[in-house]
Amino acid sequence: MNQPTFVLVHGALTDASVWRRVSARLQDAGFPVIAPSLPMRDFDGDIAYLNQFLDTLDGPLVVAAHSYAGSVISAPDALTAEVRSLVFVTAFQQDAGETAGELNGKFPGSLLIPENLLVRPYPGGAEVYLRPDKFGEVYAADAGARDRRILAAAQKPFDPATLEGTFTGAASWHTRPSRAVVSTQDRSIPAEAQRWMAERAGSTVVEVASSHAVLLVHPDVVAETILGAAT
Repeated sequence: MNQPTFVLVHGALTDASVWRRVSARLQDAGFPVIAPSLPMRDFDGDIAYLNQFLDTLDGPLVVAAHSYAGSVISAPDALTAEVRSLVFVTAFQQDAGETAGELNGKFPGSLLIPENLLVRPYPGGAEVYLRPDKFGEVYAADAGARDRRILAAAQKPFDPATLEGTFTGAASWHTRPSRAVVSTQDRSIPAEAQRWMAERAGSTVVEVASSHAVLLVHPDVVAETILGAAT
């Protein structure tokens, strides 16, 4: 296909800057890159937001998603006809009738548990953060101390309603080729859950001994996987 634009979609608890090292490598390889910011107030809203955002871009497109954003790009209504392939980076690969919360509890090992979370009100609802003293352990255990502090201080919270959202119709990965980066030391989405979802989707899998923050710790591996989706 013609040279694609890479669309990098962040997940819960971090914003688009979590892609910065991957983005630099993709841009250095000569590809256009754009990283939108999800509202993360409700699942249907994120689906509609991403669809309208993608509709402003000329194709072809390769869409990569981290964490919760995998649920969003799994929804068929989130994508446009210009999206040729998908990359799930330590991400949910949700199917019709499922929720992210359900998938995260399917296998043991997640430390996204109530005692590690903070809930703060916002106008119209509540939003969830990781406790700063738990952020490194849960999200970025193999990142540098400075990165862990910065990530913990600049969290982008999510409304818990997003994790209970579902959709009807076949997931996008049924009809598009996909790749998956599985982090074997992930304490947010258990590696066993990532493997199960990727196998079910028929994704080409790359495993990395890393945390949920694999984008920051192993950006070369993630970038190479995304570049592979463009061929």
